[in-house]
Amino acid sequence: MSTETLENGRPAPDFTLPANNGQDVSLSDFRGKHVVLYFYPRDNTPGCTQEAVDFRDAINEFQSMNAVVLGVSTDSLQSHEKFSAKLGLPFLLLSDENHEVAATYGVWQLKKMAGKTYYGIVRSTFVIDPQGRLMQQWRNVKVKGHVQEVLQFLREATAKTL
Repeated sequence: MSTETLENGRPAPDFTLPANNGQDVSLSDFRGKHVVLYFYPRDNTPGCTQEAVDFRDAINEFQSMNAVVLGVSTDSLQSHEKFSAKLGLPFLLLSDENHEVAATYGVWQLKKMAGKTYYGIVRSTFVIDPQGRLMQQWRNVKVKGHVQEVLQFLREATAKTL
């Protein structure tokens, strides 16, 4: 599926991935809640650590708006378990080792760093409504201030539905 098919207002592609709690988790498991689905490149790297900490520190506000946070990378479950334990993350990390879900969401892309070209996850966040429709998407995310931007979007979106 290409990114052209990921339009706001359309159903978000469902998936099932293993999570760091030892269970398989499907997007559809969270119907009735907002889902903040964030894709990040790697556990234990500076930007990804900061992003996870920012989501962790804002978890109460997300929960107060009936939202769950799910982090996705291509790291192994073992890596996710260590990363989550080290940072005390109160949300699930999903392992997309074959990068199928990342490709479906259009975030598995050719990247360049230090003169090398490789495929990897482009840091991106998607907000999915309680009916499973894509509400908002951010691509090529810069970590600083991003979680606040997601919170602000959800505040405005939930205020409209009250």
